[in-house]
Amino acid sequence: MTVYIDPPAWPGHGLLWSHLISDVSYDELHAFAGRLDVPRRAFERDHYDIPSHRYADVVAAGAVEVSSREVVWLLLASGLRRRKGREQGLSGAARTRTSPRPHSLG
Repeated sequence: MTVYIDPPAWPGHGLLWSHLISDVSYDELHAFAGRLDVPRRAFERDHYDIPSHRYADVVAAGAVEVSSREVVWLLLASGLRRRKGREQGLSGAARTRTSPRPHSLG
């Protein structure tokens, strides 16, 4: 099992974040994150967001340190890259619609 993590360089919510990925499968990634008690809500499309204060723990558990560019390259090469706005191949309108349009009461 090999998972990878980039340096905590991505700002958000007053913290810096890393991306934790697998180049094998999402199952492998979820299993690794689960062993570290990383909440599933931290998973976004193709990676887990890891706060900087957890970085050393994740590396100590076996994640390989790579650059942010390498994270993208590994995801693309493995076919596991999921770009923003491209979830399940739906357009933005289809992806955000949660209910049918209301009927006219005309």
